[in-house]
Amino acid sequence: MPLKLSAGQALALWHGITVDILRKQGPDLSTRQIAVLLTVYLEDRPHTVRELSSGLHISKPAITRALDRLCSDGLLRRKTDDKDRRSVLIQRTVKGSVFLSEIGESIQRAVDSDPTSTGPRS
Repeated sequence: MPLKLSAGQALALWHGITVDILRKQGPDLSTRQIAVLLTVYLEDRPHTVRELSSGLHISKPAITRALDRLCSDGLLRRKTDDKDRRSVLIQRTVKGSVFLSEIGESIQRAVDSDPTSTGPRS
């Protein structure tokens, strides 16, 4: 059964998850970095800067900057494509998998704790 939330409830849920991430002192990622990270982890296929740029409608330099941060945090890694040495593949890491699993668990806990009671805070 799909979860039905009002816009205010959805924002309160997003706020709670964001605060939970920050309290755990995980990497403080931008929306762009999170979008890139989630794309690589949720879309099970090879990823390149060109493909991420096209799919997310973000410039290649912006994708490269996001990847620089995500790779330096150990959440993703770059690997030269064995089939085309000019191409670089973006790959998942164990640290990135753990990070996103923790976010998923945080979302699940928030939803399980009666999401209909969440609303905008005054």
